[in-house]
Amino acid sequence: MSRGYEEAPEVLTNGAAVIAHNVRRSFNGRDVLKDVNLTIQGDEFVALLGRSGTGKSTLLRILGGLDADYEGDVLVPQRRAVVFQESRLVPWLRVAANVVLGLRPGNGGRAALRARGLAALAEVELAEHARDWPLTLSGGEAQRVALARALVREPQLMLLDEPFGALDALTRIKMHALLQRLCARHRPAVLLVTHDVDEAILLADRVVVLVDGEIALDTRVDVKHPRDRGNPAFVDLRNQLLKELGVNEVDVAPSLLHAVSGGDRQFHRQDPEKI
Repeated sequence: MSRGYEEAPEVLTNGAAVIAHNVRRSFNGRDVLKDVNLTIQGDEFVALLGRSGTGKSTLLRILGGLDADYEGDVLVPQRRAVVFQESRLVPWLRVAANVVLGLRPGNGGRAALRARGLAALAEVELAEHARDWPLTLSGGEAQRVALARALVREPQLMLLDEPFGALDALTRIKMHALLQRLCARHRPAVLLVTHDVDEAILLADRVVVLVDGEIALDTRVDVKHPRDRGNPAFVDLRNQLLKELGVNEVDVAPSLLHAVSGGDRQFHRQDPEKI
């Protein structure tokens, strides 16, 4: 397949962190991505929605440099980090060592590298777990370590592949608030792959919907903060996104929608501690 994958040392001159042009990907003769065009600005948070098998994770892997068998052109920053649904911590390394895994010591030596790792753990409120083994952590704690491992690389682009999908509702609420704080502090471009419509609206500046490998909808989230699920603008956007995904909200039990969305009524971007 013909492809063009280029790493830019900084955010592009037009302010974009990602430019994907006419990206196609096939598996066993089946087109999973069909001429996808996507631009993400330097500090923009984009959520990518779609049913299973529509190519969401495939696109994320291409942007992360993890899948080279595609057609089209991709331009991304050199500094990238990926967080998956599983924390993917190495069980025989302590938490602090997992955070800096793969990084070279640099001029400051191992002491400076360890200090960077501890600072990243402090940002996700896990400094006291630096010497713990990964298997002693809860699911939420393990995902926070995965976020610390991403942040210590100072990414210009952070790729999140359903990082909260395996967490319980209350832990997801806390992780949403933590992610929002970290993004406000570090200001990377973010692409979040998720199945959760409410999660997309709560977190993102923009929501992109993939249907059968093509972008069916690309819309900004014009809902004021703090974002309340009862806000008419929130409800209207949810209905629009569900319709694009082939789901009619009136056909879904309210209790199921409540459970899938995590059950919280408000998301406080400016003061997440209120959650």
